[in-house]
Amino acid sequence: MRRISGIVLAVLLIGGVVAAVVAGRQADDAEDKATATKTVRAIIGSEKAAFFADADVVKALAAKGYTVRAETSGSWAMEELDLKGYDLAFPSSQAPADELADKHGVRKPLPRPFYSPLVVVAHRSAAQVLAANGLAALDRSRGGTLKMGAYLDAARADRTWQQLKGAEKYGELTGTVYIATTDPETSNSGALYLAAASYVANGDRVAASDADVDRTAPLMRKLVQVQGAQKSSTDAAFRDFTSGVGDPLVLVYESQVAALLREGGESVGDLTVLYPDTTATSDHTVVPLTDEGRALGELLAGDPRLRELAVRHGFRPQGAGAEFTKATEAHTAYLNQQLTGVRQAPVPTSEVLHEMARRARG
Repeated sequence: MRRISGIVLAVLLIGGVVAAVVAGRQADDAEDKATATKTVRAIIGSEKAAFFADADVVKALAAKGYTVRAETSGSWAMEELDLKGYDLAFPSSQAPADELADKHGVRKPLPRPFYSPLVVVAHRSAAQVLAANGLAALDRSRGGTLKMGAYLDAARADRTWQQLKGAEKYGELTGTVYIATTDPETSNSGALYLAAASYVANGDRVAASDADVDRTAPLMRKLVQVQGAQKSSTDAAFRDFTSGVGDPLVLVYESQVAALLREGGESVGDLTVLYPDTTATSDHTVVPLTDEGRALGELLAGDPRLRELAVRHGFRPQGAGAEFTKATEAHTAYLNQQLTGVRQAPVPTSEVLHEMARRARG
């Protein structure tokens, strides 16, 4: 009987171990399924690279079942790319997004998770000289407004820094006064700069015809060609500026400035932020190429945690200004939270904007 009891006990113990192993495997399988992610391939504007690389963003996306493999490109350059195998394109504004959607037969409306106005970053000396000569107004201790009409008049006249009163005190302010931008033929920010400038130059009317382009082309050419070689992305231009080797005036996204201010770990030096009184806002727009791409775009727009993280990176979530206002309340010396005194210029059609950029670079 003892021998039989021992055998039975051994069988029960083995059975228990087997059951535990099976149960453990089932639990592991269930956990794997719960944490399994769908890999989404995205081509994005470079200004969103830091957002998608953020460990907290990666974690928040994984919690919703997504892994994003992002590659960067100029927004307008995306049109020339072979997007086979990608789930979404994520340019920096609606115009290139609409063009991509039409080209690839994507249904609208397109998800627009967040946006960012364009701003001009300046060294304090340059901002003060502009203000003293009526080209800007400094209405915050570290920021103000760029007067686009006056600035364009100076560009038409090929004004130099040496011709502006007060500039003689600053040896770094020499040569023609201009705003450094990205290449408008490939990059969104450069193209939107032309959109805003042409609107003002065209008597506050959006360029909509060959005649409008002809009328504004000489000035647009001046604005671009005075710069010489242009950067392909605002990331590179902003890094140069913050490192002290960039131009006195550089067009970037507000999101880049807000993110830098929030990080606080890097000195912003004599950074001054000028909001053009007529500007073009960059609506970061998702072009879904697959169902997974659309689902991700809608998640970015609606998920509270992802919206919070977008604000961390300086973006303004669509439809909720309070989120941005609260997150940037410590930086109102630099940032125009309510965009007071800033008007939005309509953006020409993609066809017109392409032609305008081509002739400006011409």
